[in-house]
Amino acid sequence: MNIEQARFNMIEQQIRPWNVLDQDVLDLLHVVKREAFVPVAYQNLAFADVEIPLPGGEAMFNPKVEARIAQEIAVKKHENVLEIGAGSGYMAALLAHKARHVTTVEILPETKALAEQNLARAGVTNVSVELGDGAQGWAKGAPFDVIVVSGGLPVLPEALLQQVKVGGRLAVILGDAPAMSFNIITRVSETAYDTVKLFETNVKTLTGAQTPSRFQF
Repeated sequence: MNIEQARFNMIEQQIRPWNVLDQDVLDLLHVVKREAFVPVAYQNLAFADVEIPLPGGEAMFNPKVEARIAQEIAVKKHENVLEIGAGSGYMAALLAHKARHVTTVEILPETKALAEQNLARAGVTNVSVELGDGAQGWAKGAPFDVIVVSGGLPVLPEALLQQVKVGGRLAVILGDAPAMSFNIITRVSETAYDTVKLFETNVKTLTGAQTPSRFQF
């Protein structure tokens, strides 16, 4: 496989047509090598329009979803970011190139180790990988300028909203499969939030995510 040609094709055929037109984001996809974060067994799918399996039943988002999140959340150089669900470390690496610091929380020890190895090998130094359940956020470093949830949430926990700074943003995929939507939620004051739904998608639910209570008949 010609890796650079495959990367070019991924950007031009998958990502641009999905309304990812920010040149900074497109350039970033050349800088952060996706294949360096993909498990060896799936290297042939590193640039394919699929979710790539990770240890413990987790998965990487497909490339167009990753790129669209990076574009829409628009991280700035002074911002501190929380990612929930480290996975391979790739999303954290994309965010880190734009941020002051990224804290990424992973519930599975083997996946945490994978993310740390991948980030170190890629030379990303402004990411800390924490072991824990981030489904309710990560109070230790709160509040954050930006929170990105790298997995679907059937229910949005109030704790997550409270951990966003006023003026900050939360990027989250909400709903139950297959009817899920990507949202940017901006905290406009201590008590008010503005939600913009940007696209429909279908991703794996975050490990440990809260599930809605169901009526019993």
